Amino acid sequence: MEQFQHISPADTKTRLDNNEIKVVDIRDEQSFALGRIPGAYHLTNASMTKFVQDSDVNVPVVVCCYHGISSQQAAQYIIHQGFKEVYSMDGGFEAWRANYPFDSGEEK
Repeated sequence: MEQFQHISPADTKTRLDNNEIKVVDIRDEQSFALGRIPGAYHLTNASMTKFVQDSDVNVPVVVCCYHGISSQQAAQYIIHQGFKEVYSMDGGFEAWRANYPFDSGEEK
């Protein structure tokens, strides 16, 4: 795959529940701390190198942002780092929050 794909929050939830994907959240630190998809990795410019080094490129990655716009550029960047299957979640965290449980409070 040389291009990221789009994924709905519903499909993200199903695949997350089945432990088939890794979710990364590119929102700012405060927004991430206040609410995030369960198990999401906070991906920032500072944590990108560690994420790439520590991750299995064969595990599908779903990128989440606020509304599903910024995640598209980040997903394309991640695919160019050698990951085989990368998605941008349509509607972002706002769409997730409207429909599914999320973790809140201090970053784990």
